[in-house]
Amino acid sequence: MEPIFAPMAISLTSHGAAETVTGSKHLIEVTNRTGNSYRVLLDCGMFQGEALYDAKKDPNRDFGFDPSSIDVLVLSHAHIDHSGLVPRLVVEGFDGPIFSTPATRDLCEIMLADSAHIQEYDYAYDAKRARKKGREPEEDGPLYTKDDVPPAMALFQVVDYARPTEILPGITLTYTDAGHILGSAAVHLAIDDGDRVLQLSFSGDVGRYVDRLLPEPVPFRQADVLICESTYGDRDHAPIKEAEAELLKHVTEICVKNKGKLLIPAFSIGKTQELLYTLNSLSNDGLLPRIPVFVDSPLAISATEVVRGYTELFREAVREELRKDPDLFSFPGVEFTRSADRSKQLNSVEGPCIIIAASGMMEAGRIKHHLRNELGDEKNGLLAVGFCAPGTLGARILDGAEEVNIFGEAVPVKAKIMRMEFYSAHADRNELVRYLNCQDPKKVKKVFLVHGVDHSLNGLRDLLGTEGFKNIEIPKRGQHFVL
Repeated sequence: MEPIFAPMAISLTSHGAAETVTGSKHLIEVTNRTGNSYRVLLDCGMFQGEALYDAKKDPNRDFGFDPSSIDVLVLSHAHIDHSGLVPRLVVEGFDGPIFSTPATRDLCEIMLADSAHIQEYDYAYDAKRARKKGREPEEDGPLYTKDDVPPAMALFQVVDYARPTEILPGITLTYTDAGHILGSAAVHLAIDDGDRVLQLSFSGDVGRYVDRLLPEPVPFRQADVLICESTYGDRDHAPIKEAEAELLKHVTEICVKNKGKLLIPAFSIGKTQELLYTLNSLSNDGLLPRIPVFVDSPLAISATEVVRGYTELFREAVREELRKDPDLFSFPGVEFTRSADRSKQLNSVEGPCIIIAASGMMEAGRIKHHLRNELGDEKNGLLAVGFCAPGTLGARILDGAEEVNIFGEAVPVKAKIMRMEFYSAHADRNELVRYLNCQDPKKVKKVFLVHGVDHSLNGLRDLLGTEGFKNIEIPKRGQHFVL
């Protein structure tokens, strides 16, 4: 008797970054013709902002699926909203391979250790405050600890760009450079049942075509199904050629004219290195005022060291520049501050200075301490250079709050608040369209837009519609789609 083969079934469920920007988790489930089933998780990111605080349950503690049921985890890049829950996934039972590019693996090693430190610190702080008020803490412990990171890192397997790798029977992974941060990748899965091959592509975060350090995003093969980010799906960025002049203007106003401190919250991976590269260029040209520049983030310092080891991933023009200037991230007047004691000393630094510190959304890290100490002084300035998810401290400040709560204290916002999006590592709407120009819209059966808020998701959906793409879905968290 001939064996009875069931039709192949493939489905998608977004358990994060669905109608919000953070918490990237997209579950691909495959049942092949012989009845074998596999579960592939694309990214395992941490929720931040409204996606965290407006939820009935803490979505960082409730995956929406059984971690032990996942066969393979595939990471697009190292940012915390894409990889920050990897140790938690392992703690809760996942023990399969974790695929990433080599640079993503190296960045995750330092980023996850730093995140563990933050989880432990925040839990201890919240627990202390709760007990002072005569109640027990709401949670039974941090999301994960520093001891949870090494077992997670032991599961990593690196895959180079453009090297097809079978990750499960009938499922082949190929990475292409997404140009977002060092090691960032778009994920392409070829799912083969013998009768057909379904081509599924996940953009991860798409970078800029005008990024000063990294090459532009790489075109990719024709997809049947697209999962595409939409962070800036409804807006355009200012021309990046104006970045140096704009940054110098803010430095001059706050540090030279006002004699104040310029605080720059920045993601440790990507944004900080871009800022240092720009400041180094200004210094080399003799334009940067002679003022101290503090990089006050142990993670950013470690990330910069990792970046220095991957110069082969830089743009060709930048590699040429390295022949004249062997260190593009250091210049006279810059100080990299690792110790907590030195960080505290910056509060009493007299005179103008620039302080670059994480986190970029101002939710954690040393920048919160600097904000608490410096926001109330009108001679100081805060320069936001990246995206702040709705509900985060950064978003509240940028939305014009006159007062914010930091570490349980009411802090008046008197410093000048400024914003620059030249340094965004995310493609704007026209760059997203350009990125998808390698696709024949008629051959794309389904498009899923993720990693965005309502206006960006809807804006990109409308724009892609004019480009000929059909069947565009905006999934809700936990919504199930058969592909």
